[in-house]
Amino acid sequence: MANNLNDSSSSCSFSFSDFPEDVQLCILSFLGPTEIASFACTSKQFGSLCSNDAKLWFTLCDRRWGSKTQIAKWGEGKIPYKVLYNTLHEWDNLIGFWRRSGPGSAVISSPSLVFFEWGNSFISGFRVSPVESQSEICGYQVKKVPFLKMGISEEGQSVNLLDPDGRADLNLNLNFGDGNELNELIPVNVCFMGKTHFVLEENVFGKNSSPVHVTGEDCGFFGEDGIGVGSGSPPDLLMLEIYQHLANRTSPGSDRSRRQRRKEKGRMARRKWEPEHFVKIVNCSPTALRPLQGLWKGICADMSLAFYLVAYDDIGGIACRRLGDPPQRFSTYAPVFWTSNATFMESPFPLEEESLYGSRIHLQPVQPHNENHEQFPMSDIEGENHIQQVHLSDNEVVNRILLINASYDLVIPDLVAETINPRSAEGRIWQYQDGTFGFGFVRDNFVIDMKNIVCDGCIIDAVNPSAG
Repeated sequence: MANNLNDSSSSCSFSFSDFPEDVQLCILSFLGPTEIASFACTSKQFGSLCSNDAKLWFTLCDRRWGSKTQIAKWGEGKIPYKVLYNTLHEWDNLIGFWRRSGPGSAVISSPSLVFFEWGNSFISGFRVSPVESQSEICGYQVKKVPFLKMGISEEGQSVNLLDPDGRADLNLNLNFGDGNELNELIPVNVCFMGKTHFVLEENVFGKNSSPVHVTGEDCGFFGEDGIGVGSGSPPDLLMLEIYQHLANRTSPGSDRSRRQRRKEKGRMARRKWEPEHFVKIVNCSPTALRPLQGLWKGICADMSLAFYLVAYDDIGGIACRRLGDPPQRFSTYAPVFWTSNATFMESPFPLEEESLYGSRIHLQPVQPHNENHEQFPMSDIEGENHIQQVHLSDNEVVNRILLINASYDLVIPDLVAETINPRSAEGRIWQYQDGTFGFGFVRDNFVIDMKNIVCDGCIIDAVNPSAG
């Protein structure tokens, strides 16, 4: 009986080669590129199967990014999908928020926060900032100014075009022709330095280039002779420059090498854009275990809209920092609040806690001709500004309370007189039923209510200003 079962099972077994090709391709499409490459080495038949671009690599691209972008339109539909997969795999990490770090081309008033999202056949980068003009305030609106588009040419080369003027009608010209559009847009290279750091620098050679990967700390570095030895140069040209540099050192009197260096120095001097460094904002959304984590926006005491970043540390504490470019030097590095204990107080709350919250005014943008809300002047915050008391909706009923046991500012010697907050203060964080929260200090009589900046990968209340 046992022998009959073994004979039956062996006669019904199938190998991978016995499946139809469509089934084989479907199975392979669930693997990653590394596994597919290893499988392709097992036989000539499987190597040919794994090189099926129209079916296998299209399916890989479509399964991973098909819901976010139109796969068939990248590169005008003329590039291999394997090339597309490798490029999108590298660029996928760009999606989300980044913060400018260190000096760069942007003027001081330029927003330091940038946001990348998927387009139909490209990736768009936006500079993001709170709406500042009082005439434009209508709630929690956020400026979303386009400045960069990243696509792929028909030849499979990456094309990154930057518009320093932030026009909403930024045109993606993939061919780098000699027309007027090239004079208005700046070709740039996106130089990746790991997963959380990239450098945006001008492509001074004015032609298409593949994505540049940097492992050192010398991106954008220029030697004593002014020759670019950073990631802004294509690899082949970089090697040529190194060779010429060394050849000139060993062969004095080479006029050709000197002319070449002068030419490169002149080209660098004519560049329109200085490199900018960006650092990724990871964990920019709340989770079940970290409900306060992420990027938020709220009305400050001076009635301006501000961005806040709340992060959990490794010792159980929570820190909140204000993002942006405030006029006070170094103030962007100072935490708004910090607490060493992330343990919430659950409902029902003591009467003194209910009284502490109930007596406070919620900072909200003033809506003109709004008779449903009573407005109260608050001269100790801002002479001419007003705040309004609002009735919270059911979703904004306080669900939990967290104690703030510390707040501090970064102390700079010449700014001590301007520092008005004490180094330590007691406060509260009130979490609402809809997941948002508000915070305030005991010494104040108001609550700053936090709102989400992003929902389902899109910026909420975004305003796209037209070209001026």
